[in-house]
Amino acid sequence: MPNEGNILIIDDEVQIRRLLEITLSASGYLISEAATGKEGLVQAATTHPVLIILDLGLPDADGLDILKKLREWYFKPVIILSVRNAEDDIINALDLGANDYLTKPFRTGELLARIRLAIRQSQSGVDKPILVFGSLSIDLPNHIARKNNEILKLTSTEFSLLALLAKNEGRVLTHTQILKEVWGYGYTEQTQYLRVFVAQLRKKIEDDPSRPKLLLTESGIGYRFAESS
Repeated sequence: MPNEGNILIIDDEVQIRRLLEITLSASGYLISEAATGKEGLVQAATTHPVLIILDLGLPDADGLDILKKLREWYFKPVIILSVRNAEDDIINALDLGANDYLTKPFRTGELLARIRLAIRQSQSGVDKPILVFGSLSIDLPNHIARKNNEILKLTSTEFSLLALLAKNEGRVLTHTQILKEVWGYGYTEQTQYLRVFVAQLRKKIEDDPSRPKLLLTESGIGYRFAESS
């Protein structure tokens, strides 16, 4: 089996580390482990992982603090794997730069899929000039979106919102992240503003806006653009 790269697991639970080691090794990944936040930071700097799986409940530090320190210099994917399932914890982790968030207990198949997506996105280099999602195509350089080969009439803000979500396909973006990227820092609390634009965008890109299949809501957290098949 080919080497798919090194994944660092930062988790103080021995059973979880063993489960992940078996699962990920079977998929071709090399594994590094750390049981504390301090050890995890050292391992991240020395083993150069393609992805980090990080628990929030570490014995020597809060995982969010470790994530914050990692994001000062580590720019590859970080997936949070934690028993914490409160919206505030999920939102804080995503806002601090986590690529994804799964709660324990977790399904190994789902975790592997999230890992593959995160690594694929990080290794894609520059953005693809045209993103395709079924009948929807998004021409990034020319700021044109088409559905069934017909140009959609989008405002510049609607296109910016669509492009941001589509370029992060499969990844949950929080309300704050989206508002900051599309509208700027002064709008980070305007979640109602965002909901209006999402509704407008769905009317233009979805076959049935009341049952969206592309622009998905993550209740209380943000939005996610469905992964292209």
